[in-house]
Amino acid sequence: MTKFSQYNFNDAINKSLKEINFEEPTKVQEAVISLVNKKKDIIVQSETGSGKTHAFLLPSMNALTKDQEVQLLIATPSRELAYQIYEDTQAILKNYPEEYNAFIFVGGADRDRQKRKLAAHQPQIAIGTPGRLWDLIRENDLHVENVQRYVIDEADMTLDMGFLQEVDNITEKLPEDREMMVFSATIPQKLEPFLKKYMHGPKRVEITSGTIIPKNVDNWLMFTHGRDKNEIIYRLMTMGEPYLVLVFANTKKTVDTIYNYLRNKGLKVARIHGGLTPRERKRTMKQVENMDYQFVVATDLAARGIDINGVSHVINAEIPDDLDFFIHRVGRTGRNKMSGIAITLYDPGEENKIADIEHMGIKFVDKDIKNGEVVDVKERDRRVNRKADQEKLDTKLVGFVKKQKTKKKPGYKNKIKKAINEERRQQRKVRIRQDRRRERDARRKKNKD
Repeated sequence: MTKFSQYNFNDAINKSLKEINFEEPTKVQEAVISLVNKKKDIIVQSETGSGKTHAFLLPSMNALTKDQEVQLLIATPSRELAYQIYEDTQAILKNYPEEYNAFIFVGGADRDRQKRKLAAHQPQIAIGTPGRLWDLIRENDLHVENVQRYVIDEADMTLDMGFLQEVDNITEKLPEDREMMVFSATIPQKLEPFLKKYMHGPKRVEITSGTIIPKNVDNWLMFTHGRDKNEIIYRLMTMGEPYLVLVFANTKKTVDTIYNYLRNKGLKVARIHGGLTPRERKRTMKQVENMDYQFVVATDLAARGIDINGVSHVINAEIPDDLDFFIHRVGRTGRNKMSGIAITLYDPGEENKIADIEHMGIKFVDKDIKNGEVVDVKERDRRVNRKADQEKLDTKLVGFVKKQKTKKKPGYKNKIKKAINEERRQQRKVRIRQDRRRERDARRKKNKD
């Protein structure tokens, strides 16, 4: 079994690794460190929580010199992730001589203060968000003409958030012979032209666990039956003894709604979303890390790259619009081989979304809350039956569709769509009434018993 002591890191790094209790590299670290040492361009695809940050930090920092110039440049799409990488860097730099420095550059911070700091001296390591990095490089405040290693972290998120142009601009300013490292959970096809433009025969590394959801994470599915979702979340949070619960919603508005509901119920809860100021988000993250909060409600901003230790439960209050975020959310729990529970709530009419997630190879166990406990239920058959109903609907409408297409009158597509939607709406109403009737009958039977 490989040990960090076998990599011939300098004494400062070895001492820091010992202080943070790092002994054995993860799979991605073992695969990447030797490639970084050989100055190979690399594209690394590895799941959230696999240890990507130290895979590029450790060998890159081992190669630093005392020259007061930027040698390692790291671009990352969110401020939170930039701060996390900065803190990981500082934990390694702790035992270095004072001549070694890392600076962080993110939007929302005082740019004039950053300029003055750079005018005094340049750091060996520069970490930041693409927009702020590019502003400082373009205005010749941050000098990158001698960068030896360039890291783009969470590249797919960089693309999704619209930062690819800034990253492109930054890359144009770097030396031709710099080593380029791209790390991401997924490598979208839209990213390939950028990679081909700037990378020289890159080595591709893909680390998979064999399962999308780790075996140590229980993946539960709960049908809301149209009940108050906030009440369900509250009940899940107050059952048993969860260590740290992370609730995800799709929008800032929904996060605020859940946050206010839980606070009114007397829970001490934190929230993280893009509507908060950078200072508020940073302070909240620090409080969560210090275990000042047991419950956190967040948008997907917190799902990508934010490493909150000790998450025992993840609750998906809503199914994400981008299903890749489902994996990133669930990846917040079950870290470091600890057990975890991921719970996804879904409403009537969302069976197709669940089917799409299952199509990715993710398996659910159907659960519900009965008498103050989480119990197994047989919801699978109901969802399968609904799918069968959907297929019947399509068959029923075949004749109508063919007739409308044959007529070729203006607006025939809208007529088809309207007819299909109306038929589905009617079937949905019937199914909901049937579900409610079954629930009432079950309650009556229970009361009689």
